[in-house]
Amino acid sequence: MSRLDTREKLAILADAAKYDASCASSGTAKRDSRGGKGIGSTEGMGICHAYAPDGRCISLLKILLTNSCIFDCHYCINRKSSNVRRARFTVEEVVQLTLAFYRRNYIEGLFLSSGIIRSSDYTMEQIVAVARSLREDHDFRGYIHLKTIPDADPELIRQAGVHADRISINVELPTAGGLKALAPEKNGARIEGAMKGMKGAIEDARDAKRKYRSAPGFAPAGQSTQMIVGADAADDGAIIQRASTLYDRFALRRVYYSAFSPIPDASHVLPLKRPPLLREHRLYQSDWMMRFYGFKPTEVADATDTNGMLPLDIDPKLAWALKHRETFPVDVNRAPREMLLRIPGLGVKAVNRIIASRRWRRLTLDDIARLTVSIAKMRPFLIAEGWRPTALSDRAELHLRPKTEQLELFAG
Repeated sequence: MSRLDTREKLAILADAAKYDASCASSGTAKRDSRGGKGIGSTEGMGICHAYAPDGRCISLLKILLTNSCIFDCHYCINRKSSNVRRARFTVEEVVQLTLAFYRRNYIEGLFLSSGIIRSSDYTMEQIVAVARSLREDHDFRGYIHLKTIPDADPELIRQAGVHADRISINVELPTAGGLKALAPEKNGARIEGAMKGMKGAIEDARDAKRKYRSAPGFAPAGQSTQMIVGADAADDGAIIQRASTLYDRFALRRVYYSAFSPIPDASHVLPLKRPPLLREHRLYQSDWMMRFYGFKPTEVADATDTNGMLPLDIDPKLAWALKHRETFPVDVNRAPREMLLRIPGLGVKAVNRIIASRRWRRLTLDDIARLTVSIAKMRPFLIAEGWRPTALSDRAELHLRPKTEQLELFAG
């Protein structure tokens, strides 16, 4: 590896980190340095890289410790056999970069991942050393998100949780068969074992915090994971079911989906063409349906077509509604909250406004229009004062299936 300066390393390792989608900063403990102690804060606004649930833009320095790796996962551009330019930060370089960017108000936290160098334990030691130095040597109080390595010693993963706000442990692919075929050096059982251990440690820390205010925190923003979409043959129905299982078993804060992108000198076992980016978006919408709209995984999967894929031309909530027309129309003045959430086009905030408003008057279609962004999509699915739709159908004038075209990301 040629000798590179810090700027050159940053260019390589920040670009290499762009393939990791699980970069968010919500749900952590509030810390700041306004009392004159420490440096950094988990609150505030800055350059936008990630979004908190309340809409705040959070800036994170998102880098790899190194893009060298002893593993040869077929889908990874940083795999051992890949012909890419390699670079590696030292622990002190990452620490100083984080502090320098923070002092210039460029960032509010750090997202750190890495390829595997020497061994899983050695790599995890380096990642933990960065977080430990920031917290203990520099009293850094900003946000830290660490990507952990499931094969590493559990004690190292525990130490990561002590210093980080959020921990990520990637399941990589939706199915065991896909993982075995495309990442044979990774073990699904070990990955889930690490996630189970992290869940237990997070729950223990929360119990201790309820009993003793001085108890140390442990990954207060929880754990998340990422699945690559389109690299194997898993359909959307299988991905939805897998995500639901992960949420239930490991109490994850988020499951992230990353559309597979063809890489240079790709293995012959990989598809030659990337999946539509809209597919990734539809999976996020289906994820939202389970987490915030009360849909069961089987109901979301019911929105798929005969090939198990979510339609790209309409969102999955509308697809489900069209398959269950007997459920509609829903009376917005009488229906319970869980039924209002099933109306296409109605979000959680709009439903809350409707429930609050109907306590004082019966709502008309115009009232609903003022409480939402667009009334066009939802009109066939609801009853309001003075409004009852005709039979729900696929008539062209309903505009339920707009013509869409998947654009290429780098099209001229």
